[in-house]
Amino acid sequence: MDKINLKEKLSMFSEYWSPKIISELNDYQIKLVKIKDSFVWHSHNDTDELFLVIEGNMKIEFKDRTIELNEGEMYVVPKGIEHRPYAKNECKIMLIEPKGVINTGENKGELTASNDVWI
Repeated sequence: MDKINLKEKLSMFSEYWSPKIISELNDYQIKLVKIKDSFVWHSHNDTDELFLVIEGNMKIEFKDRTIELNEGEMYVVPKGIEHRPYAKNECKIMLIEPKGVINTGENKGELTASNDVWI
């Protein structure tokens, strides 16, 4: 396996809300995604979800509060908690989650991404 350059991988795609797999670690996938504007309200009933901001800033809305994440910060959304990511401007993030996780959880729709896209 070769080393992975995050900036290089992020330059390989431009679409928003479409996670790309860059590596696997045991039963987990490490994904890069660019986000902008609002995502859908959703939850993941069987797994936590890690958001790590590489560049830019974002917010994660919950029913009772909103947290803001800036470059170099991360947050783990506990399983089963409904949330909605949001970024006013483009934000580049890393997700770490088990193989097979659907980005929109049970709320499938037009923002539901293909699940096994590698870059």
